[in-house]
Amino acid sequence: MSKNLAAVLGTGQTKYVAKRHDVTMGALCREAIDRALADASVTLDEIDAIVIGKAPDLFEGVMMPELPTADALGAVGKPLFRVHTAGSVGGSTSIVGGKMVQSGIHRKVLVVAWEKQSESNAMWALSIPIPFNKPVGAGAGGYFAPHVRSYIRESGAPEHVGAIVAAKDRRNGALNPLAHLHQPDMTVESVQQSQMLWDPIRYDETCPSSDGACAMVIGDEASADASVAAGRPVAWIHATAMRTEPTWFSGRNQVSPQAGRDAAAALWKQAGITNPLEEIDAAEIYVPFSWFEPMWLENLGFAEEGQGWKLTESGATALDGKLPVNASGGVLSSNPIGASGMIRFAEAAIQVTGKGGAHQVQDARKALGHAYGGGSQYFSMWVVGADKPATAGKAEA
Repeated sequence: MSKNLAAVLGTGQTKYVAKRHDVTMGALCREAIDRALADASVTLDEIDAIVIGKAPDLFEGVMMPELPTADALGAVGKPLFRVHTAGSVGGSTSIVGGKMVQSGIHRKVLVVAWEKQSESNAMWALSIPIPFNKPVGAGAGGYFAPHVRSYIRESGAPEHVGAIVAAKDRRNGALNPLAHLHQPDMTVESVQQSQMLWDPIRYDETCPSSDGACAMVIGDEASADASVAAGRPVAWIHATAMRTEPTWFSGRNQVSPQAGRDAAAALWKQAGITNPLEEIDAAEIYVPFSWFEPMWLENLGFAEEGQGWKLTESGATALDGKLPVNASGGVLSSNPIGASGMIRFAEAAIQVTGKGGAHQVQDARKALGHAYGGGSQYFSMWVVGADKPATAGKAEA
């Protein structure tokens, strides 16, 4: 099925911090919304529909927050939709909003995602027994640490690779005024000296718990053309993909899930990309624990199986490297869980519109936004570019 062109007209983010006790969830979202509308030079009256993304309600203890926040979201009198795919939800929400435009249903759609981790305890929420499911154990770190150990054993990666990622992302975060953690002096050695939490994951290789929100305005081709004509660059959506698999099944590859590999293959095909390492200028990849950078580099097809750590170790993923990964500081520097995926998508758009400031990747024309969630079972990703796609593409299979 053919689709219409769509583009990100504007992005908005809050400052990410540990605790935002000064605002409600609705007010937190409205900060990001107002900044996205201003960046897009669009009013709320021009928005046709609103799509929100949110991690599990148990993370904050507020059930169905879309009910009390509808007014603050600007949803009164408009269609409002909620998306939920665990930690990948920010990415999935961006794609759903984009498809509403690409399908021709709406001209301008506002997408919003957020998290106020300070209002509850995600570690507790991820550790309690879930009916009819295997318990996760000691939070996300307890669940993912065995997968990291498997990766190290299978690939032969040296122990310092995880520390290289953590030090890089924290230094990048220091260049981003909105990042939660600003640690410009972090080194590989200091990361290796931090406390062991879930062997082999150390304290400094772990994402923080953040409050914050992210929003984007996605518009149709005519809206995007008008923005460009007015001197406001846009991020054209070149391709999107989402895939899912169960958390548990016999023979599942926990290190490189099939759903992620399938989503990446569909994404590159739709974008007309045959060599992502050569054709992508910047990547925002969902890395909540440092070792997931080399793991996802392989899952996404940037490196062969067992070779992703060599790309990281070579410096290729540094801000001035061949494939800058997480120039914004990534999830390791800011992690409002429900918004973390959308931040990856928005930062990809920021890079190709040249709005990255101190963390701008030089000459970025095409960028990847990536998110995953649940037990590495939900994957969402998109490719955005500074250049308008030559023709309207085909919807993903």
